[in-house]
Amino acid sequence: MEWAISMITQYGYIAIFALLALGIIGLPVPDEIIMVFVGYLSSIMVLNYSVSILVSFIGAMTGMMISYTLGKKLGQPLVDKHGKWVGLTPKRFARVKGWFARFGLWTILFGYFIPGVRHATSYLSGLSAMPVRKYMLVASAGSLVWTLIFISIGYIAGANILLLR
Repeated sequence: MEWAISMITQYGYIAIFALLALGIIGLPVPDEIIMVFVGYLSSIMVLNYSVSILVSFIGAMTGMMISYTLGKKLGQPLVDKHGKWVGLTPKRFARVKGWFARFGLWTILFGYFIPGVRHATSYLSGLSAMPVRKYMLVASAGSLVWTLIFISIGYIAGANILLLR
């Protein structure tokens, strides 16, 4: 986590964008902690609050679109070839796809707030061939709410810490 904070303090908005995009793809990046820290930096005027939200939103959406595309292009062949090694038989996978077809939109929207689920929903959306426009609409709504909440938590906490001094 210290390396992520160091990246943000050194490279600013570019690091925020890259870390969130990579975190959404599934690399071990502490997304929520990063956004709370970004909110804190905004509260002490190191970063601009509005720009931080915009950059975080774009970074998260970039990661979501990369994951969606990977799921759409590589997902099915990968599951067909290696799924049996992780217990994902064709029958189980058909059930997962059916469930995702019924509840996928809600899973994408609320999955942002559950670490691990947020990462899987993009791949599953691509794998289940969800229409890209529908996916973009729901993913962008979830991403915007997610970034607003976590950056605002850091911003409000930072402002309150400053008042206590």
